[in-house]
Amino acid sequence: AYFKYVNARGGVGGRTIEYRYIDDAYNPPQSVQVTRQLVEQDKVFAVFNSLGTEPNLQVRDYLKAQGVPQLFVATGATTWGRDASTYPSAIGFQPSYQAEGWIYGRYLARTLPTAKVGVIYQNDDYGNDLLNGLKSGLQRSKVRIVGMESYELDATDMRSQVSKLKSGGADVLAIFATPRYAIQTYVGANQLGWRPKLTIVNTVASAANVMSLAAEGGKNKVVENSISIVFLKDPTDPQWGKDSGIRLYRQILSAYAKGANANDVYHVYGMAAAWTFVEALKKAGAEPTRAGIVSAVSSMNLSTNPFLLPGIAIKTGPGDHYPIEQVLLQRYLKGGWKSFGGLWGFRAG
Repeated sequence: AYFKYVNARGGVGGRTIEYRYIDDAYNPPQSVQVTRQLVEQDKVFAVFNSLGTEPNLQVRDYLKAQGVPQLFVATGATTWGRDASTYPSAIGFQPSYQAEGWIYGRYLARTLPTAKVGVIYQNDDYGNDLLNGLKSGLQRSKVRIVGMESYELDATDMRSQVSKLKSGGADVLAIFATPRYAIQTYVGANQLGWRPKLTIVNTVASAANVMSLAAEGGKNKVVENSISIVFLKDPTDPQWGKDSGIRLYRQILSAYAKGANANDVYHVYGMAAAWTFVEALKKAGAEPTRAGIVSAVSSMNLSTNPFLLPGIAIKTGPGDHYPIEQVLLQRYLKGGWKSFGGLWGFRAG
């Protein structure tokens, strides 16, 4: 939708953006197939904001060999910043999962210094990054991780993992999962009558629509007082009702994505990433090349993205392929998220 909006206003330097997308069903082997189609048949200039840690890792070496930039991938896996010297044309967008986990660890150490934490995590780089970040944030504290239960992408139920954490004495539940499995974890905890002192849910699974499903019409009290991080303006939060960025967001969706749910924060995410890509294209020059766009995304300093929270900038530089390194914490109360405290800054990786 944002690209259509830009094209309707003359594009970038008189050039329009042709955006092609194919559903890979979050299936890494299928990701390889559709990426080859985009590169070899469609001759794309770059791959932009493709979703998922494992799907993107499956095609990273191929895209590097083909000389096709892999830009602002929709995953916070630490490798996208950490391995910039090996993969200079690949870059993430959102805060790294490891940094996110570290923030949760530091928050627990400060606010629940004797907590016993049980962790549900996806058994891949995504889940392990969050878990490793949590462990790092808990260093030199008295908070203990008393249970760690993983799940695979073909899992159908989370009650077994939740039951083990409950029986292991955990009084804090950390959910490092994708939306489907986060909902199942919340529901499983409620069915078992478990009421942790605090539930942490990673940002990928924290969208308002996901939390609403997990809340089961208000019957699931495990959801209440959950915390997560946030770096985007939430279209369901009344404080942004008159914000110019959210007004622009709703205007663009209404004009170019009719029928899209304007209250879905994932749409804000996509627009924030698209805005950043357009700014990089402008910086790449009148005759953009792949080398030029890679150079542009590797030297950004943008503080005016209208879809990010105030004070959060997009910065990259030599050896720094982590565009966003500032977040707020938020708490889920009475059917909505409310941010609290000041900005957390971190050096990812």
